Amino acid sequence: MAKVIAFSNQKGGVGKTTTCVDLAAYIAAKGKKVLVVDMDPQGNASSAAGFFERTGKDSVYEVLTDEKSVKDVVKESEIKNLFFLTSSKDLAGAELELAQVMIGRERVLDEKLKEGKEEYDLVFIDCPPSLGLLTVNALTAADGVVVPIQCEYFALEGLSQMMNTVKLVKKYLNPSLEVEGVVITLYDGRAKLTKGVVEEIEKVFGDKVYQTRIPRNVRLAEAPSYGKPVSLYDPRCAGAQAYAALAEEFLERIEK
Repeated sequence: MAKVIAFSNQKGGVGKTTTCVDLAAYIAAKGKKVLVVDMDPQGNASSAAGFFERTGKDSVYEVLTDEKSVKDVVKESEIKNLFFLTSSKDLAGAELELAQVMIGRERVLDEKLKEGKEEYDLVFIDCPPSLGLLTVNALTAADGVVVPIQCEYFALEGLSQMMNTVKLVKKYLNPSLEVEGVVITLYDGRAKLTKGVVEEIEKVFGDKVYQTRIPRNVRLAEAPSYGKPVSLYDPRCAGAQAYAALAEEFLERIEK
């Protein structure tokens, strides 16, 4: 049975989707079968893997609204072992539709994933940059949460609200939910502010913080516009090397 990891941070622009997709790509390249579920109506995780079509057809929207099963709509990427359950524009309305479900609305994704997750080693869920019902569904379905945090002061401000949401989901909906790890993104070791932010993050999360730091890197920003993970776009750039190292660290932790 696959381990399910949600990638979540209510603040946008912290490298959440980049981390989800590029980490999944490197793990898949190591022979693990990975499914990426794009729960963000913006669909950035889908387009980062070359799935640019944003209709509701064969998407996570149809899964959440009970029209199709996970197995019916999963798409294979150009990387072996890497599969996607893509987003659509209609997903923005799914939150309202889920809100009308009186019983079990927080568990819809969890129930749907049970139908197909035995086929995968890992399921990664890319959450929206908000704490609405789509994110709650993702956290309820997850075994763990990976929190990408940008090395800037404002990134720390929303962190307490994010962690409070995790605590509430753990208390009322998903007792097994844990913080799997924290990824430091947009890292610039020369900046004094960066060092201060990292120190604060390490005070809060301790050994949950991955030792691998993801640097500011233009090639990481360019890759999604070509519909490719950075491992295919420019495997020699600093960002690609960082995600390759993070994949090693991630697998080493979950296999202990």
